[in-house]
Amino acid sequence: MPADALETPLERVLGAKTARALTRAYEVRTVGDLLSLFPRRYAHRGELTPIRFLHPSEQVTIVAEVVETREREMRARHGKITEARITDGQGFLTLTFFNQPWRAAELQPGARGVFSGRIGEYRGSLQLAHPDYELFAAEPAADTDRRRDTADRDDGDASDAPVADEAADDQADAWARQPLPIYPATSTLPSWKTANSIGIVLDGLADLPELLPEAVRRRHRLLDRRAAFEAVHRPKDDAQLRVGLRSARFEEAYVLQTALLRQRAELEAQHAETFPHVPGGMLDELDRRLPFDLTAGQRAVGETISAELSQGSPMNRLLQGEVGSGKTLVALRAMLQAADGAGQAVLIAPTEVLATQHLASLHGMLGHELWQRLMPQLITGSLPTAQRRHAALAVASGRSRLIVGTHALLSDTTQFENLALVVVDEQHRFGVEQREALKAKGVHHPHVLMLTATPIPRTVAMTVFGDLDISSLHELPAGRRPVASFVVPLAEKPAWIERVWQRLAEEVEKGRQGYIVAPLIDDAESGAAEAVGASSTAVGASQAPTPRWSVDRVLHVLAEHPATRHLRVAALHGRMKVEEREQVMRDYVERRLDVLVATTVIEVGVNVPNASAMVVFDADRFGVAQLHQLRGRVGRGEHPSLALFVTTAAEGTPTRARIDAVANTTDGFELAELDLSLRREGDVLGATQSGSRSQLRALQVTRDAKIIEQAREAAEEQLQTGEPMPEALERAIRAAVAETDEHYLSAS
Repeated sequence: MPADALETPLERVLGAKTARALTRAYEVRTVGDLLSLFPRRYAHRGELTPIRFLHPSEQVTIVAEVVETREREMRARHGKITEARITDGQGFLTLTFFNQPWRAAELQPGARGVFSGRIGEYRGSLQLAHPDYELFAAEPAADTDRRRDTADRDDGDASDAPVADEAADDQADAWARQPLPIYPATSTLPSWKTANSIGIVLDGLADLPELLPEAVRRRHRLLDRRAAFEAVHRPKDDAQLRVGLRSARFEEAYVLQTALLRQRAELEAQHAETFPHVPGGMLDELDRRLPFDLTAGQRAVGETISAELSQGSPMNRLLQGEVGSGKTLVALRAMLQAADGAGQAVLIAPTEVLATQHLASLHGMLGHELWQRLMPQLITGSLPTAQRRHAALAVASGRSRLIVGTHALLSDTTQFENLALVVVDEQHRFGVEQREALKAKGVHHPHVLMLTATPIPRTVAMTVFGDLDISSLHELPAGRRPVASFVVPLAEKPAWIERVWQRLAEEVEKGRQGYIVAPLIDDAESGAAEAVGASSTAVGASQAPTPRWSVDRVLHVLAEHPATRHLRVAALHGRMKVEEREQVMRDYVERRLDVLVATTVIEVGVNVPNASAMVVFDADRFGVAQLHQLRGRVGRGEHPSLALFVTTAAEGTPTRARIDAVANTTDGFELAELDLSLRREGDVLGATQSGSRSQLRALQVTRDAKIIEQAREAAEEQLQTGEPMPEALERAIRAAVAETDEHYLSAS
């Protein structure tokens, strides 16, 4: 292999046919790619299925010994069947192979191995037809295990089966201790073939250049790279496997943290215009006119942001906070500090509904005098041409110091005189390029403040947002009440749907308003057109299949049900024209509507203090963060509020447990940790945000918080030395973080 062994194409080592099969199955192309394909899990003899506990149609893995092998003619057609009878000392099972006579030579009595496949049944006996199997080597020291295809199993009666004395057998003791790597399998590439290929690669792999400084490896008791790959893919025992996995995880975390910290240092080295606090300016005027006191959290975060706006390097801060914790006010205070220094501040929102709401909210907080001095402008894609041209001119000339908008702010027609601060609301709803395009409109690198109402667990923050400073708001402003949340379990209590309609009507009778959220717009989308005509009393009843709720279906029931037919109701969803959506929102805000039936377009930012009821249908279709966000649309005023999560998910299922957890707490930070524990690892970082960086190989942010922290400390120490980065580490960063992801790192 060449010096850079990990970049060697697989076809040079394994041949073109095997390399193509691996590329199709796993998208691996180089030696490094293949060695970074870590086992999905490791089997241990104690974890494997005893033969006496097997059942038909079950996918099983068994460690057993061959007792006898025989051949017999097929009765219905030409050919022979090879049968091998195996035992684990507790029961018997038959392996069956059709027209594969060479199996008899391999499966000799006394041969031991791991057999896996789906259990079948023939004439009342269980069997494995054409299972995958791996026979253990005849010599304990030999690492040349033979792996072959195998099938399902057959149950027999056996209590006094002839089994070798494993305790006296050195090899039996060795394979009993040895973890068995199980790789992701496809129909054409079983786990053992992948293991064979990795074994061939490891046999020819020379020593590798190290990524971690020797002092770091010694301090944390880590293996060198070559030994770590060996321990992960061919561990001799659990102890070696543990240190191998820890070494691989630490190295991956170190590479990622080095990339993040280097990007952070490069950002801090850039020049930004300073905007120190101006005594007696517009910020002080806003603080004087506020009818309430800032929370302690708002004050503390505000002081931090104020100090960063005063420094010569760009602020790059993420502000996370509970729904309704006052993030918008914190952002407005920062925007006014920038405006006091003759800078322009822009707030970009993901939807026109939210942008319009933000502008209205800012107007209420600023008052007439400050509004006139700032000349705020709204720039969205649906603005009439003349109005948009007028707004763009006010921004380009510098007359407008405060701008709110959507993606339309990114167009070439929007130019700024002196862009000082970019505030990105619900930052996860924007792509990297969109955020960077807005920042590029500044003469100098603008300060950046990103807002999110979805709290981020610390391990994710270190991994995804490692180049950002993070602030958190935990307290709710005075007067905000917690929302009472309940699960409506239609699987067990179908009649409870009646109470949902009644409860909604009761809130309206008190002068309040409500939201109903459905996952779909119409019944063509849900495949439940037949449910639209159902009577209200049948809604939610047990059916097969259960129709999904849509906006159209909810509207139909509201119009027909005795408790709700008198309510003033309107729909809000993404298929409506912008003008229609805005009119519906105005009607709702001004209380000309009682109930808004919507999709998740109301998930963020909608602020109607009079709304006190939130009903989420098919709550099992939404994630933890979405349910928490939707619940945050109510409880924004002085009135007691409630959220009802309607679901057909059965009690005891993971889906139901997720919904129950959301109903049981309103602590967004607690829910963020729950969400993290429930999500698949590939989803933790979010592919839409970070591209391939969500494809962590060995590292799991849900499990490896301590390793991530230690790797970050080690990377910080090494970067502070100022020593040149080893070429091997540079290559590893390029391989682990694709070009678009490097752009993402700086964009966060």
